[in-house]
Amino acid sequence: MKIVYKISHNKTSNILEIENSESGVHGKIYLNSGASLQKLTLKGHAIIKDLSPLTYANTYASSILFPFANRIKDGAYTFNDNDFQFEINQKEENNALHGLVYNKAFHIVDQETSHDSASILLEYNETELSIGFPYTYTIQLKYVFTSNDLSLGVSVKNTDSKAFPFTLGWHPYFLSDDLFNSSLEFNSSKKIVLGERNITTGIENFELKDVLTIEDKQLDDCWVLDSNKVTFNTPKYKLIIESSAENNFLQAYTPPKLNTIAIEPTTGVSDSFNNKIGLEVLDPNDIYNINWSLKIK
Repeated sequence: MKIVYKISHNKTSNILEIENSESGVHGKIYLNSGASLQKLTLKGHAIIKDLSPLTYANTYASSILFPFANRIKDGAYTFNDNDFQFEINQKEENNALHGLVYNKAFHIVDQETSHDSASILLEYNETELSIGFPYTYTIQLKYVFTSNDLSLGVSVKNTDSKAFPFTLGWHPYFLSDDLFNSSLEFNSSKKIVLGERNITTGIENFELKDVLTIEDKQLDDCWVLDSNKVTFNTPKYKLIIESSAENNFLQAYTPPKLNTIAIEPTTGVSDSFNNKIGLEVLDPNDIYNINWSLKIK
């Protein structure tokens, strides 16, 4: 008889733990830190793990990026002829960084386990109007764990009486036992040009020949994807990252942590609220859905 998936909730730390020892699956979701996935093991391979001594406050590890991915220059933007100002939470570059839900506490709506999977539905309901984003919304995250993949579904509902602009992103860091000899595969013919303070200044032509070898590159780059799939090749495993979105961008970043790389699927780019690249508008009572998946081979 197969061992059933187990979900445990430590109410003191507000951490969810998901496990199936027979399948080599283990996950940890920190509900108080934007319901971010801080640990993931698939088929016995450590895919995502704690970045210590780097902190969540500095890395935004596995955070959901909403209502904007990446940065907004000076935290300022104009929408429908009104000016808005986000809090500057990246003071060294004077930018607003990674949205508003990375530090919010999510609650459990539903959870299910079986012999083949574990499913968890989480929710954050925003009822306060911030100065930079004076709208209410509900965001739901659905994590589904199986033996060789993880699915993350994100659903955003505009509960306000006004339409609002948005992009979405996910900020996971992945582990390789040898990042120098790892690589990325993706289809792209355009690259985002980043100027001072990592703000988008344009788009340039880009030609990827076969694969992007990581080696000793210090990456902090963004590409326009021509497909919805990115493959992370490591000496021990291959990870396929897919998105259900129509417009997809890839942000890759190598932090000051050995054998670790952030591979971030997003629907927009830095300063999207101003340059409009990937920017979408959600009308009152409308719902936007996206699904990201990780599959190990």
